[in-house]
Amino acid sequence: MSEIASKGQLRLAYLRWAIFTVPLILLLGFLSARLVPSGDQNPWYLWLVKPEGMPPGWAFPLAWSILYVLLGLALAMVINARGSRMRTPAIVLFVIQMALNLAWSPVFFGLHEVRTALIIIGVLFGLALVTTFLFGKVRTGAAILLVPYLAWICYAGFLLYRINELNPDASRIVPARSSNQIQII
Repeated sequence: MSEIASKGQLRLAYLRWAIFTVPLILLLGFLSARLVPSGDQNPWYLWLVKPEGMPPGWAFPLAWSILYVLLGLALAMVINARGSRMRTPAIVLFVIQMALNLAWSPVFFGLHEVRTALIIIGVLFGLALVTTFLFGKVRTGAAILLVPYLAWICYAGFLLYRINELNPDASRIVPARSSNQIQII
């Protein structure tokens, strides 16, 4: 009887953490994207030459929302894994990679630093990969939830690499007040 109660208590504790972590990660992602206009709301971004295979603008917020939910659920699993020696290092690395994730949008959309954003995404992939391995040592399910995130980072990195190739002077593009004009400084 106590085994059933303890499984139920563990499930309830996980749900409590998930109710906290999922909205937190979504909110942080939303705030990062709102620090500066992003996606199709950003005049600079609209002027960039995009590579073939670039998803439509609506796909990015949808994809990131799904990914942030998965990240929040994975984090809740790891936080709830009391007794695991790898729990604390996994959480610390998650926080570090999440901070880098949240820095990407302002660097790319706000500072117009395509190359710096490319470096960030490369480092982010490495940190997210190590985070996935650490999460796997704590809870296999948590690591599985991070796999779509790793795949999206790779895809985003490829798109960003192509944007960098197609727009060598991207940081110098300044859209004029009229949306039909562009100026390269």
